[in-house]
Amino acid sequence: MHAPLPKLTSDETLRRAEALDALDAVLPFGRRDFLAEILTDDDVETLRHLAREGMGDNSLRALASDLGYLEAWCRAATGFSLPWPAPEALLIKFVAHHLWDPVKRETDPAHGMPDDVAATLRGADLLRVDGPHAPNTVRRRLSSWATLTGWRGLKGKFNAPGLRSALKLAVRASPRPRKRKSAKAVTADVLSALLQACAGERLVDVRDRALLLLAFGSGGRRRSEAATIRLEQLVEQDPVPADPKNPDSPRLPCLRIDLSRTKTTKADDEAFVLLIGRPVTALQNWLERAGISEGAVFRAIDRWGHLERKALTPQAVNLILKRRVSQAGLDPSAFSAHGLRSGYLTETGRRGIPLSEAMQQSQHKSVQQAARYYNDAERQLGRAARLIV
Repeated sequence: MHAPLPKLTSDETLRRAEALDALDAVLPFGRRDFLAEILTDDDVETLRHLAREGMGDNSLRALASDLGYLEAWCRAATGFSLPWPAPEALLIKFVAHHLWDPVKRETDPAHGMPDDVAATLRGADLLRVDGPHAPNTVRRRLSSWATLTGWRGLKGKFNAPGLRSALKLAVRASPRPRKRKSAKAVTADVLSALLQACAGERLVDVRDRALLLLAFGSGGRRRSEAATIRLEQLVEQDPVPADPKNPDSPRLPCLRIDLSRTKTTKADDEAFVLLIGRPVTALQNWLERAGISEGAVFRAIDRWGHLERKALTPQAVNLILKRRVSQAGLDPSAFSAHGLRSGYLTETGRRGIPLSEAMQQSQHKSVQQAARYYNDAERQLGRAARLIV
């Protein structure tokens, strides 16, 4: 019988919860208490050390989430806390519990994650899939495991031939295809429909228009970047010509958005993107209507239409987009906030904008990742798939 996950009752877990207060800007309050139940004192100190070292909020949040899952899984699967460094056998067990063949499971109940381990994780709301995990999720958690091992000054077995072989074979056996974060891209035509859905003059309409236009027009900002943008990051620029090839064309307002630290940039990278034309006007209208002169740009609005001081969460950005998708008569299950990012690159491909120029605005570091969206647009408009129509 595997050990159940503990409850927050002891002085030790309360002390860990207080220690995690230092991360309250990164970890939601409820999540902090949950992690205090699962993590060890050394785990908490590792997270606090990473915060002091200046690790980005999103990276730290992901590491904390993965660490909490790994600790819970290890306790459910072995009855003990996560050992540091983890032996190769435990790493292989993790792969075997999360990547498996459903067909083989039908004839071999011991294949895959044991039922009692799955029940324990599901009871803690940590396991939400019935089948094997996505290979990328397993790879990410192994990567987080390796990162945390390194930060503890230890060397793990993450490059051991046995683990590499087990992971390769498990991925090959897994039936889960790679899925995009948003099934459909928010291209210009979809964006137009969403803007029409928030064409009113209520404060929430003004905010949502500015949010959607900024997220798309600034290169497809991630939902975390859009949610946390602050007024101090906006720098007014001289107006620019509407037609870059015609300096005498009408002038458009221009803003520079200093990105600070993001998923692919550091605070000292001086990374920035530009916002030109209609998105700038929508953003200025929102700031004026909301009376925002400092701090978070996009903030929550309560049910009575009153502006709150707290910034939107990344999850709220996703919900806003889905609500506007539904109001536009589209399927909200087919879209997520990441669709703004993929949609931006898809649209640049449709319009023949060079990939290098599009990547300057999107701030993609990987040509391969950016090209996936960009090339999809070219393929849809090309002749290769139109031999029989």
